[in-house]
Amino acid sequence: MFKLSTSFLGLAILLGLSSLNSFGQKIGKYPTSSVTPSARLNSIVDSAVKQTASKFSAKGVKTDNLAVTVIDLSDADKLQSGSFRGEEKIFPASVVKMFYMVALHQWLENGKTKLTPEIERAMKDMVVDSSNEATQFLLDVLTDTSSGSELSEKELAKWGFKRNIVNRYFSSLNYQNINVNQKTFCEGAYGREKQFRGKDNINHNKLTTNAAARLMSEIALRKAVSAKRSEQMLELMKRDWDGDTSRPFDGENQATDFTGAALKELNLKGSKLWSKAGWTSTARHDVAYVETPGGL
Repeated sequence: MFKLSTSFLGLAILLGLSSLNSFGQKIGKYPTSSVTPSARLNSIVDSAVKQTASKFSAKGVKTDNLAVTVIDLSDADKLQSGSFRGEEKIFPASVVKMFYMVALHQWLENGKTKLTPEIERAMKDMVVDSSNEATQFLLDVLTDTSSGSELSEKELAKWGFKRNIVNRYFSSLNYQNINVNQKTFCEGAYGREKQFRGKDNINHNKLTTNAAARLMSEIALRKAVSAKRSEQMLELMKRDWDGDTSRPFDGENQATDFTGAALKELNLKGSKLWSKAGWTSTARHDVAYVETPGGL
């Protein structure tokens, strides 16, 4: 079956994956997949970007506001990709929660963390409902840190090293140009969390669409941590985009208001969608894996 992994946050090149131990624990080794840039997919992406910028030009949308990555998963050993600004570092909003989900499954796989009812509940709430409170709790679990009052420079450095363990994990897997060490908030950070963001939020979370699409493709190919754990992650990201249509469009429904809205506009009934969206007053992102009845 021809399959696509897309991210609207823009080229996810799947590189050879290592099992370095630089973040202080044993990790799984993902199977290696090669990726070839595709002129056909690049053309499709470029056309979509231009159409989108034109359609929303009255709202100030320009091509440099957009970034896209598409990965064709028809041949797991010869992945093809197309992108637009795929290495642009962008504040990911809640898309980062997918990275925390994968890291948590790796910790569980290694026995670094044990599954409890609260961790299970929080993981569901983080991914299914995009709960920021659940994410805050799980990042504490992952990093053995906690929010609180401001710290001295020395204390903050020690605390920050622990908080960066998720970054070291993804770096060991050759993820580049990303920063995944901050909690997500509805209204903003305070105390040491604000300190850790640095001046002008220089240390805020950052993702590229290359990285987001790569991670989604690894989950879809059942290569993230393990096949069984990838299945569990996909179950959390499953979206019923064509189900209950009684709720009006408010821009915040992960099933119907992001990639699901495109599937509806194209009348692709019967298509399957797995996704993790992220949005703020100034950003709108989605990373999605789609299968259509027609074979896309």
